[in-house]
Amino acid sequence: MARQSFVYLLFFLHVLLIFSSSCFGLSKSQHSEKPHHHHEVAFFIFGDSYLDAGNNNYINTSTLDQANFRPYGETYFKFPTGRFSDGRLMSDFIAEYAHLPLIPPFLQPGFRQYSGGANFASSGAGALVETFQGSVIDLKTQLRNYKKVETWFRHKLGDAEAKMALSRAVYLFNIGTNDYMSPFLIDSPIFKSHSHSEYVGMVIGNLTTIIQEIYAGGGRKFGFINLLRLGCLPGLRIIKQENNGSCLEEVSSLARLHNQALSKVLRKLGSQLKGFKYSLYDLNHNFRQRTRHPSKYGFKEGKSACCGTGQFRGVFSCGGKRIVKEFELCENPNEYLFWDSFHLTEKVYSQLAYQMWSGEDDSKPLGLYNLKDLFRDL
Repeated sequence: MARQSFVYLLFFLHVLLIFSSSCFGLSKSQHSEKPHHHHEVAFFIFGDSYLDAGNNNYINTSTLDQANFRPYGETYFKFPTGRFSDGRLMSDFIAEYAHLPLIPPFLQPGFRQYSGGANFASSGAGALVETFQGSVIDLKTQLRNYKKVETWFRHKLGDAEAKMALSRAVYLFNIGTNDYMSPFLIDSPIFKSHSHSEYVGMVIGNLTTIIQEIYAGGGRKFGFINLLRLGCLPGLRIIKQENNGSCLEEVSSLARLHNQALSKVLRKLGSQLKGFKYSLYDLNHNFRQRTRHPSKYGFKEGKSACCGTGQFRGVFSCGGKRIVKEFELCENPNEYLFWDSFHLTEKVYSQLAYQMWSGEDDSKPLGLYNLKDLFRDL
């Protein structure tokens, strides 16, 4: 009888051990699953030099579309990264606000982990394939690169989980500047053969197609930046001698048409596409405030670039690696709005990114959301 009780006891202990170890195993596997399910919001970046974190370092192009030499990057990174600024870009600050690391360029060698996002932007890129063709990664090709990342998500997470991750992601766009500037810098048959409104329609049409493609793959949350008064960039003020340094109105009017068409198409997509949410930042208005009242925003110079040569330092020679070799460099980029003939300083990017994120600081919102809203899981 005692022996029988002992056998029962052993059996009971054995069952208990199996039960407790399976419970322990379960909680352990649940625990290890947790990081896999945490809601990291991926950040995908498309566009041109205002957002390119260095993709053009890895393509066959000229120094006109590269910034991988000094003094680019001198303020923050202390070395050139390929960003067209003295430091960080708007997208870098946004990543910081979203508690993400700096988003690497998609083409960066060895970069294969896309769960936090990827940067597809390319300096000089436009929405039209013809814009600086052969020297840049146009928007259509940027989408092709994104599709590779989409596939990576599906392989890693499975279809349903990947779709969920991509619907939580935020997609930021800054595109159009080069489409409208390039016809004034190089010969453009396509520009000559269309009216201004037709040409803008083609740019917006291409952008719309890209948005719809990303939406079809699960993307729901989009951020857009409209265009500056392009004719007032130092590099464009100097193009026509007879302008005597005033803004090149024809380019500015194209940017204005683009901004109106962009607002319109986003409102339309917002009503047509279920779950489509967007933030549209009025870069045009907010930057113009700074050119009109630089000192109010902590700047001393609102027309001339920090780095370049000639009137307004509008000759695109910063770094001495382009067509014109001579360049001057200001002592303190933080006093300037423009870093080089076409691009802005880190200090401006930091202010603009803060407005995009929060909608504060008398920012004029154009969309229903600020970027901060989109990065929260809506």
